[in-house]
Amino acid sequence: MRSLRQRATAAWCVLALLGAAFAAQADEPAGWGYFGGNSDGSRYSSARQINRDNVGKLELAWKYSTGELARRSPELIANSSTQTTPVLVDGNLIFCTPFNRVIALDPATGLERWTHDPQVALDHQLPFQYNCRGVSAWHDPDAAPGSLCASRVLMGTADSRLIALDTGSGKRCPGFGTNGEITVTRAWPDKFPGEAKLTSAPVVVNGVVALGSAITDNIRSDAPPGTVFAFDARTGAARWHFDPIPQDPADPAYATWLEGSALRTGAANVWSTMVADEARGIIYAPVGSASPDFYGGMRKGDNLYSSSLVALDANTGKPIWHFQTVHHDIWDYDVSAPPLLAELRHGGTTVPAVVQNTKQGFVFVFDRVTGKPLFPIEERPVPQGGLPGEWLSPTQPFPVKPEPLVPTSITPDDAWGFTFWDKAQCRKKIEALRSEGIYTPPSAGEGTLLTPGSAGGANWGGAAFDPDRQLMIVNVNRVAQALQMIPRAEIPGIEGISLANGTDVAAATGTPYGTHRDWLLSPLGAPCTAPPWGELVAVDLADGSIRWRVPLGSIEKQLPIPIEWNLGTPNLGGPVVTAGGLIFIGATMDGFLRAFDIDSGKMLWRQEMPAGTQAAPMTYEADGRQFVAMVTGHHLWFDSTRGDEIVAFALPRER
Repeated sequence: MRSLRQRATAAWCVLALLGAAFAAQADEPAGWGYFGGNSDGSRYSSARQINRDNVGKLELAWKYSTGELARRSPELIANSSTQTTPVLVDGNLIFCTPFNRVIALDPATGLERWTHDPQVALDHQLPFQYNCRGVSAWHDPDAAPGSLCASRVLMGTADSRLIALDTGSGKRCPGFGTNGEITVTRAWPDKFPGEAKLTSAPVVVNGVVALGSAITDNIRSDAPPGTVFAFDARTGAARWHFDPIPQDPADPAYATWLEGSALRTGAANVWSTMVADEARGIIYAPVGSASPDFYGGMRKGDNLYSSSLVALDANTGKPIWHFQTVHHDIWDYDVSAPPLLAELRHGGTTVPAVVQNTKQGFVFVFDRVTGKPLFPIEERPVPQGGLPGEWLSPTQPFPVKPEPLVPTSITPDDAWGFTFWDKAQCRKKIEALRSEGIYTPPSAGEGTLLTPGSAGGANWGGAAFDPDRQLMIVNVNRVAQALQMIPRAEIPGIEGISLANGTDVAAATGTPYGTHRDWLLSPLGAPCTAPPWGELVAVDLADGSIRWRVPLGSIEKQLPIPIEWNLGTPNLGGPVVTAGGLIFIGATMDGFLRAFDIDSGKMLWRQEMPAGTQAAPMTYEADGRQFVAMVTGHHLWFDSTRGDEIVAFALPRER
């Protein structure tokens, strides 16, 4: 038997080894390996070099131009949106341009290492935009270290290809499909180039790469199907597919499409970013609404799995559980935000959770293994009385906690204006519209007030989560919309979507009605509802409470004299949370990148960017420094400043 001294010595040796292991882990540079930072989509970084005390000292570290402004015609740039978030993989900072050029940079200097241009088709007409939100990476466990494509980048394209590139060189992976690419083929053909495309970063789990489709909204009732496709990440061979609109009558969800409408309806597509529980082999898919957006008389029933969160078995594509956030969606309330996976302290224990933010401003929180809600969800009666031939669900699901993040009803008394005159004009607009709160059915004649609007609440940028504070940070839009359904005979020869003066008119062929949608604005161009028009909100996910909320964005560029006035603006793009107690976010119409204190919501720093900021930033460590990087450029729907630069900030080097 060993003596106490011998045992103590052995114990100290073990502790020393553990301490060394933890120290090595702590010293490992913080990275950003996924669109959402990690496979859980939490957009959280352990980097803490930049903190609340020194963030005001951030300075430009480097910037890099992709050259897209010079490469593309003004018409193509106008038909594009820059929404990409880079990833840091094997020491390379990698991202895609709206035209699917993939670029790898030195993360410390911004110097170009390699580029790859897949030569996407350039025949997509306005407004069927070019866009690439990101790329994904996969390390082949069976490949020899350092061999070609042992580490690879995977990207979907605007012309529906999936491409695999070697991370180190940008060369195509020869064993993947044909010449490093496969063509994704849907059951129904596109009506025009670009009607269906691949815009969001794929998700990779256990050697399976899965990706959804972006289907152009509101063009026709029989739009291409929103199939989720999965392929072997090494060979490109098809592994499985999941149809959110069930095609098999034996599937129980098929019965929620009355009169066999599942066989003639499209979309219900996963156009946003999926996330994965890699250990459990589960993919979480946010599914959009079925076609067309605002009239469902051709697809009566609840329409599962449209407008739902669906947990899929990563190996088979079979649904494990699902939750429909909108029954028979006729408001374009896609599940657009990426799900967020978190370990939540709930009911005296830690629960593996999945959090789903929605355009309605609702936050649904589930046990991610079972699908059981962690906060109660109630089916509540909603307004009835739809258009002739329409089918309406009598109830819709409402989470009891957290409270809605945006207003869900507007009355004439809520009208707002800079002056008595424009406030009075806004009141008249609201009085003229049908407005019975959220889920008021679309209408012809007087039109319907959509509150939230179809771009309201949380959108594709998603949320960020601080695991220590149990705090979710999410940006939301609070601007309402006016929607008028137009009888088919009154639509003057429009077959797609016509954009003019910030409004859109969509044909929605195959239905009795087209649509005219507009922001609810005063004659002076300001929203008719009280500011803030965009907000940053902190939600305590342990108890479901709202910790704080602050305006996001300034209207100074709309003023005769540019004075900072933080009334909030519409926004697209997500936040980043760091261990340094900071939130970084762009997203706003004013073109600034900002830093906020995560405990108070106080803005600590802002920097005007060279072009539009409708993307999500990221942060990482390289060469002993923490960087905050963001890609800037044009955004079609905001008509933001055109540009093609990625910009990185860091603290000054010690001298």
